[in-house]
Formats: sequence, structure tokens, C-alpha cells
Amino acid sequence: MSIDLNVHRYGPPGPVRMLALHGLTGHGQRWQQLADYLPEITIAAPDLLGHGRSSWAAPWTIDANVAALGALLDDEAEAPVLVVGHSFGGGVAMHLAAARPDRVAGLLLLDPAIGLDGGWMRDIANGMLSSPDYPDPAEARAEKATGSWADVDPAVLDAELDEHLVELPSGRYGWRLSVPAMMSYWSELARATVLPPAGTPTTLVRAAWTSPPYVSDHLVAGLQQRLGADFEFLSFECNHMVPAAMPTEVAALIRKQLKVG
Repeated sequence: MSIDLNVHRYGPPGPVRMLALHGLTGHGQRWQQLADYLPEITIAAPDLLGHGRSSWAAPWTIDANVAALGALLDDEAEAPVLVVGHSFGGGVAMHLAAARPDRVAGLLLLDPAIGLDGGWMRDIANGMLSSPDYPDPAEARAEKATGSWADVDPAVLDAELDEHLVELPSGRYGWRLSVPAMMSYWSELARATVLPPAGTPTTLVRAAWTSPPYVSDHLVAGLQQRLGADFEFLSFECNHMVPAAMPTEVAALIRKQLKVG
């Protein structure tokens, strides 16, 4: 299934050492900024299914992504890798660790989104379905700049629009993604949490300014109970776009887990 994934690659040639998974409605090129802080690490950053330039064919599920990502790592990683997941990508990362522990050396979960309230997800999905696009790029930019991207470097937001915003046949503008897939994925965010296997080194970062929070105390307690000394919990003073808002701090966590630098 790995051929269904469009993969952005960063760092030197060679076997993948880090798999980076973006959030819902995102794309793999979002990791380019962070990769610039980690030039010696070989990184694979796929567009998840239904996103970017990857396959938009159903099924649109966490399980389908896990299968595709496992196949990608079978092809391109000689040893288990560090999986860095943001938001929905963090939930996918946890499921990947549970399904393919042979391919996951550790997890860095950046404000992961999993096990969320079903009513909340219904409201978000309804909002997206009723207004999935924009009259012009300026409105798309303003929505992000006044929301969860408020503390992200404006140049990074510009790069986001250059890669991910496309003109639609209607003449309006939308993100490069399948809206039907997003409807399915909002439901997936309400799935029960699947914890990684015991012994999986895991760092969880909560974005302190995200309200309501994605990272619940229940998730923190579950990971602590499962992983014990292999679990680290941190809170960063930022909005939800943790890797873009705090790349220096996130890069330091990656170096610590990979034992480089």
C-alpha cells in the first residue's frame, strides 16, 4: 500500500530514521521547517490518505493509514524509527505503534488528537461541511492567522498556502484534500484510544493554549500507567500547531529521543 502515499523526504539519503505524521487537513510538507533544524536525520513525511498528493480513495480510516505507513517503513527503514505525530498524526502514530511495534522505536506525540468527544467532532464536521472553501486566498490565510496558527511565523504560513491552497473548479479556493475523507476522519478522532506497547519510549506534549484541550488528563494517566519510566509529559506554551510554533524545542526533543547531537 505504500505506493498510495506521496512522501516528502528530508535529510541525507539512506534508511528512514524518523517518520513524521501531520494533522487532519494537513500535508507532509508541513515538516520542512522542522527538518531544517535536523539536517542530519533522514525523515519521511507522507501526505496521509485523502490529503495532499496521496491517494484520495476510500477507505478513510486510521487503520488504512496504519497499513500504508507500515508498508512504507517495511520498504524504507532498516531499523525501528522514531514516529513524530501532530494532532491526528499523533493518534495515527499511537495506532501504528500498537499494530507494528517492530517498526516503532519511540513516539513523540505533539498535541495528539484521539479519543475526543463525539459531539465536539460532530460540530467541527458540520462546520467544515457547511463551509469547506473560501472566496479568495486572503480569507483562507486570515482564518489560520487568527486561529491555531496565530503564533506561527508568517513566512511558514505563506509556505502553507503556497503548497496546500488550490483554486477549485468553482473559482473558489480550498485545501488540497478530500472533503469526504475529512468527514470520515472527524469521526475517527472520536475512536477509543489505543495505547502503545509497554516499553515504547514516548514523549507527550500538550499545547497549553489549545482550548478545549486535545490532550486529556485521561490520556496522560493512561500513558503513564502503561509506560511508566518510558513516558515523559510536557506542556508547551503555544497554540495547537506545536511543530510550527516551537520548532527549536521540538527539534531538541527529537535529538534527545534519537540520541544525536
